[in-house]
Amino acid sequence: MKYRKLGSSDLSVSEISLGSWLTFGLGVDDSSGRACVDAAFDAGINFIDTSNIYGVGAAEEFLGRALKGRPRSSYILATKLFFPMTETDKGLSRAQVLKQIDLSLKRLGTDFVDLYQCHRYDQETPLEETMLALTEVVKAGKARWLGFSEWSPAQISAALAIPGVEKFVSSQPQYSIIARRHEPEVFPLCAKNGIGQIVWSPLAQGILTGKYKRGAPPPAGTRATSPEMGGFLSHWLTDENLAKVDRLRPIAERAGMSLAHLALAWVLRRPEVSSAIVGASRPEQVKENAAASGKTLTADLVAAIDAAVA
Repeated sequence: MKYRKLGSSDLSVSEISLGSWLTFGLGVDDSSGRACVDAAFDAGINFIDTSNIYGVGAAEEFLGRALKGRPRSSYILATKLFFPMTETDKGLSRAQVLKQIDLSLKRLGTDFVDLYQCHRYDQETPLEETMLALTEVVKAGKARWLGFSEWSPAQISAALAIPGVEKFVSSQPQYSIIARRHEPEVFPLCAKNGIGQIVWSPLAQGILTGKYKRGAPPPAGTRATSPEMGGFLSHWLTDENLAKVDRLRPIAERAGMSLAHLALAWVLRRPEVSSAIVGASRPEQVKENAAASGKTLTADLVAAIDAAVA
């Protein structure tokens, strides 16, 4: 496993990180989840990403159990807040920031997280209130660094302009061969300001592994067949996207890679990307995805990929 610095922080994160959206505490039982966590550590993955909203606390509770007993220095832990935990507990107000960090730490069984992220931008709370509250969290030692997910360039710039507050070191955008909207503006703005990218859904929820075929039902045991994990897949499971995957297959063969490795190498080709988050329901998936670390693509392969999905 290779490691990269996360923005201007002192964190060195694995190129492949383990995510927990829709899996741990929800679609994956404890036994399988623990096997995935063990496989991640065995593969050299040191970065684990979660959120309070994943399973409405269940993912954090699972990780608290699964990580118990491991040296705290052996992993980098990130969580998030924003989405409604109850009808009233939501957003990025000072009260919510201070409340949700304590609840997350309790579920995770730790005194601090390495990275605390705003899961989305809060249009109903003054940005300065949010940033001052997050600064309190850092100064209290409950989080080491701060990040955000899916913020616009204007929102990022506004946060950077606030004086006397802790600065963001990470951005968590959706990014893959078939989801590139953050490349033109967010990537360069963040790079200029010491903010690294931790990309989510680099495999487009499994579409880019090639497991789903046009005109065929989803294979048994895949995310698309799971009531807990398949709800967000309809956006990706389209004839257009599956046709793109078909055009990527010969390129992967030419590169001597699996489709999954091609997709992960493609996002990691960008120096702005610190880590690619992958979810898993089985330890074999963790091992397979971790093996993409260090793989590179030639310029002609990148050009062929771009042409295939244009």
